[in-house]
Amino acid sequence: MSTPANSLPGAAVRGVAPPASVAAGAAAATSPSTALPAAPTGTAIKAPSKWRTRAPNILLPLITGVAFLLLWEWLVTINNIPKFVLPSPSLIFQTLIADHVTLFRALRFTAAITLSAFFLALISGLAVGVLLTQSRSLELAFWPYAVVLQVTPSIAIAPLIIIWVGLDRLWLALLLLAWIVAFFPILSNTAIGLKSVDHGLRNVFELYGASRWKRFRYLQLPSALPYILAGVRISAGLSVIGAVVAEFMAGSGTATGLAWTIVESGNLLNIPRMFAALLMLSVFGIGIWYATAFIQWVLLHRWHESETKQEN
Repeated sequence: MSTPANSLPGAAVRGVAPPASVAAGAAAATSPSTALPAAPTGTAIKAPSKWRTRAPNILLPLITGVAFLLLWEWLVTINNIPKFVLPSPSLIFQTLIADHVTLFRALRFTAAITLSAFFLALISGLAVGVLLTQSRSLELAFWPYAVVLQVTPSIAIAPLIIIWVGLDRLWLALLLLAWIVAFFPILSNTAIGLKSVDHGLRNVFELYGASRWKRFRYLQLPSALPYILAGVRISAGLSVIGAVVAEFMAGSGTATGLAWTIVESGNLLNIPRMFAALLMLSVFGIGIWYATAFIQWVLLHRWHESETKQEN
């Protein structure tokens, strides 16, 4: 039994004309009168402005903070809470203005210890991390001692460091204690980043006979940079904590920092000044955090996924 040629699949391809109804339908579908309307020209979709996208990031925390301060002020006023128990925000700001000379002098001392310990941890952590990853023998020999330095509580070794450096150089004891706290995150992240290079790219560099310096400069360092910057941000916050804890444990000699001001104010029941010192310490720590975050954005926003904008 034969089948009509025009009913077979692909009949039109073999030169057989399709049925008239099919041809009419195709012509109607492609005619200008039944075509889909074209998108209107001159009505480009406007992208949201930078201020509109960034406004929630600024306004929401600001509104939350103001609401918290207003609630705090209202609770202290309505309950008549004594100022040596919980001072009101207005009293704290008045104390900050009245004692600004003493508080800013203390901030200058604490900031000097913190930044010195941070930069010392940055340089030493990067150097030791690079050395340990370039030699397996060095890593096996010294890595356990780096871990011991990290897990040993600084409060336990503070008396020893004070005895070793002497009471006349107490600032050096504070610097060493803060450095111990801030050192390990940079070392650890540097070592992990340098060892996390893609093995395929490593084989390509070895195939083309790249020297060790070129492998480090063009392969290992760019791959490790996000890890290193993450360690830098962690170390920046820990350097503030390390300086404060060291000052709590050892005091600060003749030059009082913010931590010692907090201790002294608590002993004298000058709670408003203690809160003012805490406020300055928090603002200083937040400033360091956002400074390192900005540096990370500058170095990574052009090429790394953690800082690039996602395309929706």
